[in-house]
Amino acid sequence: MSEETTDETAGEMTHHPRSAAPPGGRAPGPRELPDHPDVRAAVRYHQAVARFAAGDELAVFFHEDAVHRELPNALFPDGAVRDRGGVTAAAEAGRKALSRQTFDVVNAVAADGQVALEVLWTGTLAVPLGELPAGHVLRAHIATFLEFRDGKIVEQRNYDCYERLEAEPG
Repeated sequence: MSEETTDETAGEMTHHPRSAAPPGGRAPGPRELPDHPDVRAAVRYHQAVARFAAGDELAVFFHEDAVHRELPNALFPDGAVRDRGGVTAAAEAGRKALSRQTFDVVNAVAADGQVALEVLWTGTLAVPLGELPAGHVLRAHIATFLEFRDGKIVEQRNYDCYERLEAEPG
């Protein structure tokens, strides 16, 4: 499955399929995503997040018993645990903090109601963050693990590895 959508004003989701791996090795760059209903749902969810979906538009992806665990990272050193309402509240906060964000799904694996995604995320600050000015571009390499029940996300675990959070000299 290869999906690509772009929304100039709110964010974008991309996927770039790569050619077959050479004998004995893995080809560089993204690979073709599996054509699996949970992978398609995970991609649609990330597309919604990229365009700053919030409220019911975002909640529709989550089971009522959903739990989102964001493991400790540069922006959330203690990590975070959110229920479905907390996820939509965090999306609303993100909408205020960022002027743009993109997700590039590099890889996906699906089995037994679970999806693992490798994602490259880019977000442009709408407001200053510490010493980082508005307009600064943040980048993170993300591993996201999603568990589905009845076609909805019941659990999400994020491992966000941010590139250096430093202001550009100038």
